[in-house]
Amino acid sequence: MAKEKAQGKAQGKAPKGDKAVAEKQAAGVQEKGVPARLRERYRRDVIASLMKRFSYKSPMQVPRLEKIAVNMGVGIATQDPKVLDVAVKELEAITGQKVAITKSKKAISNFKLRENLPIGCRVTLRRDKMYEFLDRLISVALPRVRDFKGVPDKSFDGHGNFTLGIKEQIIFPEIDADRITRVSGMDITLVTTAKTDAEAYELLKELGMPFVKRQEVVQTPTTARPQ
Repeated sequence: MAKEKAQGKAQGKAPKGDKAVAEKQAAGVQEKGVPARLRERYRRDVIASLMKRFSYKSPMQVPRLEKIAVNMGVGIATQDPKVLDVAVKELEAITGQKVAITKSKKAISNFKLRENLPIGCRVTLRRDKMYEFLDRLISVALPRVRDFKGVPDKSFDGHGNFTLGIKEQIIFPEIDADRITRVSGMDITLVTTAKTDAEAYELLKELGMPFVKRQEVVQTPTTARPQ
């Protein structure tokens, strides 16, 4: 048996276990492993906290994170298609998932843009990959932003969804800053089941989103000076 294994290695054949894993990955099947840390935090702490704050009668009423959409626009790809190829590889490295190419819907002569031209890439994350990406964004990427003072809370859309703009992809540890040829940004949209922005704000805050602390100016009544 040992002799057969040695012969298999000498001939460059992969072991059966590695081959099965590779086949599952190619088919898009994920093996069960350690659950996402933020998902466990949501179930353990966030649900109870939001039920108490908003007086929900059932845990099913508690808003949850539904999906995360990451979009990277590469307008210069109309002149240099190689830039889009690099952006696709970077976004796949950051999110760990295959991305889709976005194309222009109409022609704009002022921008030398024709219809159906590749101008960017996007990816939608769900379930554990969504929570793992958000965990890395909050714990690793955002603290690496230069002069980071918190995330502004003014980008809610009125329906419980929040969009965050990233100016440089190099804040993600998956990107080697010494090898990049062009700095590019991206938009990250967190889609929740919350009905109001207030509920979505509290949900993301409980999950660890470092929002800027709101400063409320309290005006004290001035007393008239005696004349």
